Amino acid sequence: MSKKAGMQVTRTWRLTVRVFLPFAAGYYLSYLFRTINALIVSDLSSDAGLGSANLGLLTSVYFLVFAAAQIPVGILLDRFGPRRVQSALLWFAALGAGLFAVSTGFLSFLIARAMIGLGVAGALTAGLKSIILWFPRERVALLNGYMIMLGSLGAVTATVPVEHLLAWMGWRQLFEVLAAATGATAILIYVVVPEQRVIPSKAPASATLGSVFSDRRFWRIAPLSATCVGSAWSLQGLWASPWLADVEGLDRAGLVRQLFIMSIVLSGGAWLFGMTIHHVKRTGLTAETIFAMVAVLFIAAELALILRVPLPSILPWSVVAIIGTATVVSFAVIADYFPSELAGRANGVLNVLHFGWAFLAQYATGLILEQWSTNDGHRSILAYQVAFSLNVALQIAALVWFGLPWIQSFACWMKSVPSTMPVSAFDVVEASIFCEQSDGEVEW
Repeated sequence: MSKKAGMQVTRTWRLTVRVFLPFAAGYYLSYLFRTINALIVSDLSSDAGLGSANLGLLTSVYFLVFAAAQIPVGILLDRFGPRRVQSALLWFAALGAGLFAVSTGFLSFLIARAMIGLGVAGALTAGLKSIILWFPRERVALLNGYMIMLGSLGAVTATVPVEHLLAWMGWRQLFEVLAAATGATAILIYVVVPEQRVIPSKAPASATLGSVFSDRRFWRIAPLSATCVGSAWSLQGLWASPWLADVEGLDRAGLVRQLFIMSIVLSGGAWLFGMTIHHVKRTGLTAETIFAMVAVLFIAAELALILRVPLPSILPWSVVAIIGTATVVSFAVIADYFPSELAGRANGVLNVLHFGWAFLAQYATGLILEQWSTNDGHRSILAYQVAFSLNVALQIAALVWFGLPWIQSFACWMKSVPSTMPVSAFDVVEASIFCEQSDGEVEW
């Protein structure tokens, strides 16, 4: 190895330790906070006296605040850089975790959870921004994948490891530990990460958020991506645990084991989707088609749960988990839709919708479940079937909307097929006009 190559390797390892790993730690905490309520839901219900509706609102307010903060945090990152912004936000999350640990009433729990959501709202975007600032362009995509994969290990931690911790310290003491760890990570990022000058964006004046909001192609994918990804986050982040206990009849050990498997699947999901897109697109298959297939798979998995199809429950629940990383696919669709100067804004707006829908789905599910009384601490299967079916119905409607150009193209093709039935001149002209209009729609 030449001296120059050796210096390059040393520099890469130095950047990995001083830049990549501290921001990966912040994203890890973000994912841990996002999913930990699924494991302590029974403790919150018994210790704090929270019903299903309050539990749904309490857990989902994280997504609401997270969504609302995405665009402002992005602006702050562009102006002040990821080091200072992420460090300050994590301090806010640490305070929220500390407040959660000592809360006794629903309002204080809600405020604490909202503080946590705001504090970790920039965890992923700050990490991705730091990669762009410090690492070579040719390694950005690879490091982005590793960042998401390492961060999602927080979901793994929020299962078996946290269960062992809860056995001897209790959930309040656990949140005190998390508050300390979050504060330590904030200090680590501020002290260890070097400062880097942020270069202002050179995007043209026409590249604005309005350009994203006015694009019809964006509004084709947005409803489907939001209802699928947001619902997957909602289910894994909270409602998988009550379902497994009430419907599947799992004991505590079985429930934790299944959540652990789901989190492992989630951790590998981003890498799997990234590799799939990388290889499959070479065959001419578009990211749109891949995303439609992902949505169909998710809907099928939910229907298998709702209809009680005789399958091991880990199979459909693993599909639910992996769909939580389908943002990799939807962001690939966005990259096909928009030029590079607009892709970042479009991804940010889409992420707002992901988290916004996760909030609505998580809270609405709790409200629906609350309409059924409990029997020996458990809700009926029908309650969950109704709650989950509403999500599926909206996903199917979004899928039809997403596939409308393909449906119109198929209708045109069917009209162009010769028929043995007599056709009037009016019918031919009408079909021609319809197909011309549909062709325009397909170019979205």
